[in-house]
Amino acid sequence: MTVPMALLALLDSTPEAHGFALKHRYDDVLGRGQELKYGQVYSTLVRLERDGLARGVGVEQAGAPDRKLYAITAEGVTALEEWLATPELPGGRPGQLFTRVVLALISGRSAAQVLDSHRAVYLARMRELTGARGSGDVVDRLARDLELAHLEADLAWVELAGRRLAENPEIASQNTVNAPKDTVIAPEDTASGPQNPTAAGEADQ
Repeated sequence: MTVPMALLALLDSTPEAHGFALKHRYDDVLGRGQELKYGQVYSTLVRLERDGLARGVGVEQAGAPDRKLYAITAEGVTALEEWLATPELPGGRPGQLFTRVVLALISGRSAAQVLDSHRAVYLARMRELTGARGSGDVVDRLARDLELAHLEADLAWVELAGRRLAENPEIASQNTVNAPKDTVIAPEDTASGPQNPTAAGEADQ
């Protein structure tokens, strides 16, 4: 859902635009190493037009080939505003890290090694992001802040998972991913959080 809403937001910020310009604007603002493919842009614009959220308003003939111009419709504005105002919870289970830990457990391999290797990579990336504080525009800083927050949360989970495995060695010694139901880690166990390479108050201004 993000790409259609992103294109609507970009169309809402200008009277009209063609797919080529929208693709480059998206990449500048949101791409960050995950640029849109042209085919995805044009197929999304076709769907937005079909659904009445955008409309064709002409053709730009400044070069070859001609480029169809799009504008957002009133229905598109409403859809965009509703999407922006609707909170969305993150996914339930973590992604790649969780999967690797679980697969290490069920295959009889060391989940602790998986956690240790990810801890090292996360800390290195956090130091890199912290070293870049103050650089870039506001979008760069927001993206960096968000990545740091995610890394801090993932690192906290690494530490928590390590303690859970250490306290319940039977989880690793048996090919099972289910900890005993009475296994509880007290809240104070997570109070200190991970070892953060950034000092308090070093967030981008």
